Amino acid sequence: CECYMVDDAEVLIAAYGTTARISRSAVNNLRAEGLKVGMIRPITLWPYPYEAFKKLPSTVKHILVSEMNAGQMVDDVKVATGCKYPVSFYGRMGGFAPSVGEIENECRRILGL
Repeated sequence: CECYMVDDAEVLIAAYGTTARISRSAVNNLRAEGLKVGMIRPITLWPYPYEAFKKLPSTVKHILVSEMNAGQMVDDVKVATGCKYPVSFYGRMGGFAPSVGEIENECRRILGL
């Protein structure tokens, strides 16, 4: 599992594969704006990296799951965190990926901006 800019993150994006690369760009752009957003990227989905989610910093207030499907990873994230955080989903199906801007806007919405 890869943790990217997680140490002080308020919003944490959980993403893997193509969506993780897109999410990393969103994290970089949002950090440049001064927003505390990070990303956790499971390298494999089985076995799921539950331990990585149990070690999240106390600054995390919300987890955004971004995927190119109907949100299959959402329940894994909820189980991994013991439902300690609100978890929301943003994604696309049919081979379409969410854009960097869409993920950025969803993070801003979560942060109340």
